Amino acid sequence: MTPADLASLIKDTAAAALTSHDLDASVLPEAVTVERPRNPEHGDYATNLALQVAKKAGTNPRELAGWLAEGLAAHAAIDECTVAGPGFINIRLGAAAQGSIVSTILAQGGGFGGSDLYAGEKINLEFVSANPTGPIHLGGTRWAAVGDSLGRVLTALGADVTREYYFNDHGNQINNFSASLVAAAKGQPVPENGYAGAYIDDIAARIQELDHSALDGTDEQVQENFRRLGVEMMFAHIKDSLHEFGVDFDVYFHENSLFESGAVDQAVATLKANGSLYEADGAWWLRSTDYGDDKDRVVIKSDGNAAYIAGDIAYVANKFDRGHDLAIYMLGADHHGYIARLKAAAAALGYNADQVEVLIGQMVNLLRDGKAVKMSKRAGTVVTLDDLVEAIGVDAARYSLVRSSVDSSLDIDLGLWASQSSDNPVYYVQYGHARLCSIDRKAIDAGVSSADADLALLTTDREGDLIRTLGDFPAVVRTAGELREPHRIARYAEDLAGVFHRFYDTCQILPKAGDDAQPIHAARLALAQATRQTLANALGLVGVTAPERM
Repeated sequence: MTPADLASLIKDTAAAALTSHDLDASVLPEAVTVERPRNPEHGDYATNLALQVAKKAGTNPRELAGWLAEGLAAHAAIDECTVAGPGFINIRLGAAAQGSIVSTILAQGGGFGGSDLYAGEKINLEFVSANPTGPIHLGGTRWAAVGDSLGRVLTALGADVTREYYFNDHGNQINNFSASLVAAAKGQPVPENGYAGAYIDDIAARIQELDHSALDGTDEQVQENFRRLGVEMMFAHIKDSLHEFGVDFDVYFHENSLFESGAVDQAVATLKANGSLYEADGAWWLRSTDYGDDKDRVVIKSDGNAAYIAGDIAYVANKFDRGHDLAIYMLGADHHGYIARLKAAAAALGYNADQVEVLIGQMVNLLRDGKAVKMSKRAGTVVTLDDLVEAIGVDAARYSLVRSSVDSSLDIDLGLWASQSSDNPVYYVQYGHARLCSIDRKAIDAGVSSADADLALLTTDREGDLIRTLGDFPAVVRTAGELREPHRIARYAEDLAGVFHRFYDTCQILPKAGDDAQPIHAARLALAQATRQTLANALGLVGVTAPERM
């Protein structure tokens, strides 16, 4: 019996108890909270449902808890049910019911942990979206890891997820990038607000190799030659880096297409027509304060050119016009102001502001021997995705970036994450999976099979702790999806690996050499296989490999 199954049983039992005493069962919440007591001596699970609803139902918590405990204790899956304190209910499952979690995991395989929470919902998940003016820096790398993991989690919860990269190929930054390439090709100094680094020299040289006449023509023609080819080369490098990092996108959306297609003009016309734009000082302003923004925003400047937000507005409309129910933006630490303006843009266009979510990620710092690593060999001024992968590998890089909440800045100790020790979290979890795979291989040699195992034999404290930890996984995945916090899955994987290692140290899974296999060995092998599957599922959701040997 999983915690979700137990929650349903508790709710049904509570409804029956209230109805039988002529009380209102409609006060019961949609989802009943089931938790594991801090002290395992109190039971396997606990619920505070009686405290939540007794007063609303017209009784007191202790009385309702007593009815509920009596009803639950009569169920075959429950060994013991007691009332504690003002109305808490402690529950101890029968061995067979507890062991059924193992069979559930083995039956569901790679699907264990998922649900239909977001079934039928189309979610546009935009992340990274770095300007094609240089390699992806550490902030973008963090979003690559976290965004891809979040996409995996939402998909596991039934959502139809479109992973999208917004390709900023319109505006001054692209102009500065192409001017930097031209200057490098001519052997001139980096222009004001330009870009430096060996990668600029490399791209400039490659452009001239491809197009020997790239420096011929007017200044505008030369600039356009280097813009077109330079952006193409830079973006190809970005896509290759992301692919090697295990991150691919369903859609690469070009900002410039919003202007070329007339989508920006259409969005502006819509806002003018519905009164959401007004003219002042020769410019057109969005009434964004009407929708919670701290100030109105200029959409069309007094010189007639579109402000940056004009593209954002057209992009919001485009996302929902493509049929998405929710648009999640994952932006950097300097984009807090975008939360209110993007929601205001959606509301002004007639959409629900709650259909827009903006997640803000904090900065990442690299440390080596306690000192900050500040310089990239290729980019000149920043550390890049490629630098991080070169230093510690893809798995460690992804895991290190996913395992902490994006709300806080992150320090990555390169020495720790490159080490092969239990102090390295990803090594610790992967080693647990590899050890479990080794048990599977040894079981074949020992003639032990988990088929038809009697899971009711799993009665020790270590076995019970491992089973209950496995049972927590679906709730962890659900919470990670609801709160947009995939780091919860990485932390769970570490907890599960720790619980497994303690189980392994105290419980003989396979018979010793020369001994015959007993029923308990088959049951423990099934438990080990369920643990391996759950660890693999957790690692898969954070985008990290589950090695069979280490």
